[in-house]
Amino acid sequence: MSTGKFIVIEGMEGAGKSSAIAVIESTLNKYGIEYVNTREPGGTPLAEALRNMVKSVDHQEKLTVETELLLMYASRSQLLANKILPALAAGKWVIGDRHDLSSRAYQGGGRGFDEAIMNTISDITLKGFRPDITLYLDIDPHIGLSRAKARGDLDRIELEQMEFFIRVHNKYRELAKQDESIITVDASQAMLKVHQDIEKSVIAFIVKTALV
Repeated sequence: MSTGKFIVIEGMEGAGKSSAIAVIESTLNKYGIEYVNTREPGGTPLAEALRNMVKSVDHQEKLTVETELLLMYASRSQLLANKILPALAAGKWVIGDRHDLSSRAYQGGGRGFDEAIMNTISDITLKGFRPDITLYLDIDPHIGLSRAKARGDLDRIELEQMEFFIRVHNKYRELAKQDESIITVDASQAMLKVHQDIEKSVIAFIVKTALV
């Protein structure tokens, strides 16, 4: 039985992940590739419950940064075991709206957890599992947050101070430079150009996969 591929879209608030995912879906459809979609945190009933805990602004007590980190990885563990791995084993491709890189950027960069802590928790929950390719939509946090605010109500994390998002942005860029499986797309370009860059990258990956 063939093994599917895991494509992840990453980026900060307002980077255009939803429209980017639509481009990936369209491209896979053109090539007759069967796929499923996931999002993080979330993607399964239990993982969605954990997502609500992380995102809600209505907690009666303050959510600690340690709890936030562990909830993110607990949700990811559920999603990996119950949706991503079964889909890949069945030969389907998986389009992920965020994955481990988000935690590295938000909890690692934004919250300040060091790499050793992140690696330990990731090793326990993901056991070395990695996306086959990640498309990182890079955008200035000031622009991204203004777009997010224009969409409507913000969640608990989106309500953080700008200094937090600057740290997140810096960590995203740092990690993208270190990993050749992460392709950076300039999300500040005109939408048509962003979508063309995404489609080009996905097609190149499909072709490369077919040749292996």
